[in-house]
Amino acid sequence: MNIVCLNGWGGKLQEHLIPYIHDTSPDILCLQEVVHTPTSHKDWLTYRDGDHILPQRANFFRDVSEALPDHVAVFCPAAQGILWDEEQQIPSQWGLATFTRKNIPIIGQVQGFVHKSFATNGYGEHPRSRSAHAIRVFDFEKDSPISIVHMHGLRDLNGKMDTPERVAQAHRLSALAQAITEKNDPLVVCGDFNVEPDSETFDVLKKLDLTDLVTSRGFTDTRTSHYKKPGRFADYMLVNTFVEVVSFQVVEQPEVSDHRPLVLEI
Repeated sequence: MNIVCLNGWGGKLQEHLIPYIHDTSPDILCLQEVVHTPTSHKDWLTYRDGDHILPQRANFFRDVSEALPDHVAVFCPAAQGILWDEEQQIPSQWGLATFTRKNIPIIGQVQGFVHKSFATNGYGEHPRSRSAHAIRVFDFEKDSPISIVHMHGLRDLNGKMDTPERVAQAHRLSALAQAITEKNDPLVVCGDFNVEPDSETFDVLKKLDLTDLVTSRGFTDTRTSHYKKPGRFADYMLVNTFVEVVSFQVVEQPEVSDHRPLVLEI
């Protein structure tokens, strides 16, 4: 089974990301920073947050779904806010999504929040609402279930240091994983955590017998050349001892986002 975790950057590098997803066609894709604008057929809209202006692929969820026609797609919104079509405001939802190959049955799932709750009237002040999604699937080749959980960790404008909100977020993520996982399940927990490797987040997750593959295997960068700030860690993938890792890579090329894809084969 092949599992890919990626922050899609709102589809900004659409022309590279969609072919990559189509060609690699992972069994399970855990995708963060997904835009879903059900009331607009526009391809591109603009996100505005003060001086932070970013083009957004307006129907990024639709685009990825079309690139993976043999997958079940689940969108998990964190908030509904406003994107802009020049000076026109367009309501748009933002969150994460999970894509599971149709011949892999989903036998359990939990959708929830690791920070705040669903924001219905704008994205709100930082740190904003953050969602997470957990699925339990059955792997017929291994004749075993496997649980997979991913989140998009909160962004703090002051940096990636530990805060009470981030510690609480880690505990909520752990609770979500425990809610979906049964005894002796292989467990994968991944996402854009928005923390440094020495974060208390990993102390919390160690209690689930989880080990991070990014840092333990010597990778020092999960960002691409499109990310210009210092601090090159953001994305992590953790597994418990019941996961048989065949291979794990932090993909440098092609660059499909300001984050690198994490690719796990089990």
